[in-house]
Amino acid sequence: MVDLEKDVKFVKGVGPNRVKLLNKLNIFTLRDLITYYPRTYEDRSKPKKIAECIDGEEVLIDAVAIGRISEVRLKGKTMQKLVVRDETGTATITWFNQSYLKNKFEIGQRYHFYGKISNMFGKISMSSPAFDENGQNINTGKIIPLYPLTYQLSQNVVRKIIENGLKEIIGNLKETLPDYIIQEYKLENINEAIKNIHFPKEFKQFETARKRLVFEELFTTQLALLELKNSYTNDEDGIKFSSSVKISEIVNTLPFKLTKAQLRVLQEIETNMESEKSMNRLLQGDVGSGKTVVAICAAYKAVKSGYQVAIMAPTAILATQHLENFKKILQDLNIRCELLISGISKKKKQELLERLENGEIDILIGTHAIIEENVVFKNLGLVVTDEQHRFGVKQRTKIAEKGKNPDVLVMTATPIPRTLALILYGDLDISIIDELPPNRKKIDTYAVNKSMTERVNGFIKKQIQEGRQAYIVCPLVEENEELDLKSVEKLYEQYKNEIFPEYKVEYIHGKMRTKDKDTIMDRFKKGLIDILISTTVIEVGVDVPNSNIMVIENAERFGLAQLHQLRGRVGRGEFKSYCILKYEGKGENTRQRMKVMCDTNDGFIISEKDLELRGSGDFFGTMQHGIPEFKIANLFEDMKILQIAQSVASKIIAEDPKPEQPKNALLKELIKDKFMKRIEI
Repeated sequence: MVDLEKDVKFVKGVGPNRVKLLNKLNIFTLRDLITYYPRTYEDRSKPKKIAECIDGEEVLIDAVAIGRISEVRLKGKTMQKLVVRDETGTATITWFNQSYLKNKFEIGQRYHFYGKISNMFGKISMSSPAFDENGQNINTGKIIPLYPLTYQLSQNVVRKIIENGLKEIIGNLKETLPDYIIQEYKLENINEAIKNIHFPKEFKQFETARKRLVFEELFTTQLALLELKNSYTNDEDGIKFSSSVKISEIVNTLPFKLTKAQLRVLQEIETNMESEKSMNRLLQGDVGSGKTVVAICAAYKAVKSGYQVAIMAPTAILATQHLENFKKILQDLNIRCELLISGISKKKKQELLERLENGEIDILIGTHAIIEENVVFKNLGLVVTDEQHRFGVKQRTKIAEKGKNPDVLVMTATPIPRTLALILYGDLDISIIDELPPNRKKIDTYAVNKSMTERVNGFIKKQIQEGRQAYIVCPLVEENEELDLKSVEKLYEQYKNEIFPEYKVEYIHGKMRTKDKDTIMDRFKKGLIDILISTTVIEVGVDVPNSNIMVIENAERFGLAQLHQLRGRVGRGEFKSYCILKYEGKGENTRQRMKVMCDTNDGFIISEKDLELRGSGDFFGTMQHGIPEFKIANLFEDMKILQIAQSVASKIIAEDPKPEQPKNALLKELIKDKFMKRIEI
């Protein structure tokens, strides 16, 4: 049987230098190599007559060389020209700095050329095409896969390495889906699917292969999440919180009115908490929709029913902010809240842990520090994790294990289309806060190019003079030659020394120590910094009501969902707020994305559009969620396959919850192989 975990460096054509480049593409094993799918294909299989070629189209021509290559010297470079002919006309083929081609073509010999046509005043030419001698099908005469690449790796090299990898495995791959599923849903076998996704002879083969691989990817994820959900509900009974303690008691004491959406979600949570089954609920809400107050109300019910509550936030500064908000509402109700973060002294921590174990602390708010083994609760009843996409499923489970089947509420400010939420959080019930509080101000958003830089700087200056503060966000920490983006440090020097020398400018990025980041954010919050240059580290951050400008450099490099998150850092106080998207490039996709951001402040509309324009592969950028990345499925395009996959998975888990029937033996392997290994992020 094939060893799919074999190091990719042992595949023919890789070697010590190329293995490093492949590793940059996350290709480490033979499995990674054969599942590194093409991003698109070029049909180089059907030649077109020269006279029929249209300006700008990419075509294959089948033509005879009617002369030798001539070479012309231009400023600092050379141009090679070859005239070719078919029965309908002639074309000039050109290359630059390719002197080695001079003896490559023979007069009267037939060749295939594939490239972009230029048809100017009836003169047809093609520049730097792929070519083959007649009868050879190396670069032409077939459908050619195009792969996502890294610097220094060409399409030809990657294609050849993948071809060599496929030679090792085709015909020898063990089937991953049970026979009854393959038969019933008319799916291709795994060996044919892997071969035809890379090198289909015709597009019908590609479609059949893709259907099989997309189905398997979506089906596996659904199966694993349903099994996880099943394990929650089939375990011993959960906590049945007191029905005599009502959430409405605390709602009536709040100094503001809750929205209808908040009240609806609290009703769903209360019903869960009063049932015998453990609650496992995802609370989705746009930036500023009031998720924290929902968590406070749920915590109130848990504490007044005799239980403790754990609140886990991704950063110390966010945990500190939660503590302030919880105390503001709960301290008059005799509910004791404490903070556990890595920065507290050893003595204070020891004292806090003793009080927690004795039941003298009702609500413990903290970071990952809460997961540590020495953190023991007397009677944990409710776990709330904030910004779930920062935590893996395993971490969520780990904190829940500190109680006896406590209820779990997962909060995220990343609006996700419901269809995608069902995939990412298939193990959870979903609640959505889909309206903003009436006092939440609209943030005016403008997309501008480089030519507007001075005007933007003038606008920032005016706002700071009026007492406000600004965020400037850029994507990288260090200069990257490939992407040529402005780095945080470089931008910081520019703003501090050249543009705003009279103001207090600081910077913050993800590579800093947590303590240093927290110190800077705290100083910004206190108004001691006027302009904060940052990476996306401030995406999940502190409320700074006085900050009303968000400038995002190279906005075209971010996903819409991420731009929306960043924009949500401003507009949190009484002042009119602005988001300025500075972008480069004139592509239609970029223009569309910038327009969406300027047209709407609704995170759910934005996330739908992001999914449509970028596909699910890029939707979150990284594997932060504790579930595997989709390598081939696109949830916007593959909704029909997704629905089938969900229905098949539900049927199987209903009949065989673990799954452990002999006919489902392969499914157990599939879940373990594709899902559970990666779930421990």
